[in-house]
Amino acid sequence: MLELYQFEMSHYVEKVRLILDYKGLEYRKIEVTPGLGQVELVRMSGHRQVPVLKDDNEVIADSTAIAEYLDKKYPEKPIIPSDPKLRGLCLLIEQWADESIGLNARKCLVGTFGQDQSFRTAVLPSNTPDLLKNLIGSVPNDIFSVLGFGMGFGPDTIKAAKDAMKRDLASLCFILSEQPYLVTDYPTLADFAVAGLTMYVKFPGGNYLDIPANLKNKGVPGIADVGIFEPFFTWRDALYAKYRKPLTTSGFDDSAPTSINID
Repeated sequence: MLELYQFEMSHYVEKVRLILDYKGLEYRKIEVTPGLGQVELVRMSGHRQVPVLKDDNEVIADSTAIAEYLDKKYPEKPIIPSDPKLRGLCLLIEQWADESIGLNARKCLVGTFGQDQSFRTAVLPSNTPDLLKNLIGSVPNDIFSVLGFGMGFGPDTIKAAKDAMKRDLASLCFILSEQPYLVTDYPTLADFAVAGLTMYVKFPGGNYLDIPANLKNKGVPGIADVGIFEPFFTWRDALYAKYRKPLTTSGFDDSAPTSINID
């Protein structure tokens, strides 16, 4: 069985999970423990970042490399068009999604921690003690803003990221207003990249992710709750409903991620 080394909350991992589900491939999620687990991940793959896919003796790191590997090894239901022009467009959109949506979405998420106390508590695991939840929820927003500034995500950086995200989502709404998918009449790597990497902007509803229930359908204020972007999120929700396998689906990874020591 395929093994996906991951962080459940990683939006780059989510891109790969969408592809695996679309192709109908059975796989096991293995949660990598931050720190020590990443050291072991480097020993196995040469990379400390997730996702990493293991297929028998093959170890593939990086979400784009994994997508290309899966399309070659499991060609049924291809995600990269064979037509040169469509192939180029697909790969171009995927790269844009990685470098624009993916990076800016992370900054938007950090900014939201400093704006929304309820969002901060929703991100916490369900087994977090109420005392700790209340403590984190009661921390003034400006304290989290200072922490974000220390990470290089100051107010100007976060504002620029939100502005860029709004432009990206508006562009996607225009494209999708007249066609079912971004490149062809069937979903491609471009669609799964865009859908997965917008996870931080607005988490999908439904039982797709092992995250706190209060976090589902919750997102960045000023983006996730703005009507002008609703066509995109409606499109993304439909993509999830049609192709993403719920955690409870028999025959697939129907439990929480397994945390193990990597040999």
